Amino acid sequence: MSKPHYDREHHVKKATGIGDPQCFKGEAPAARFKVGDKVRIKDLPDLFYTRTQGYTRGAEGTISRLVYESPPAEDESWDNTENVEWFYSLVFDMQELWPNYPEAYAGDTVETEIPEHYLEAV
Repeated sequence: MSKPHYDREHHVKKATGIGDPQCFKGEAPAARFKVGDKVRIKDLPDLFYTRTQGYTRGAEGTISRLVYESPPAEDESWDNTENVEWFYSLVFDMQELWPNYPEAYAGDTVETEIPEHYLEAV
């Protein structure tokens, strides 16, 4: 049984002279969310690699901007670059992420990027 051949340079060929993730610009469907939308982070299983931090799962955040279009890391790790989606920058209240966060710092926030398939409308 022969091993299938994967073009391990596919990504670098696509990004050379353009940059990553700019090389995926215009490939994602229309964004499902817009700046100011409240979303909840889905608690999806981690099969290999993800860019969605575990501490954000189940938390609610606010979209601060659409960042770029790219395949999700867990797809790209397996050489699947066809499912391009939007990545969003979200702002979370620190007390939403850590309920025991000190009340003296109630206004503290953290901002991170999360791919669209992890988001659901609140």
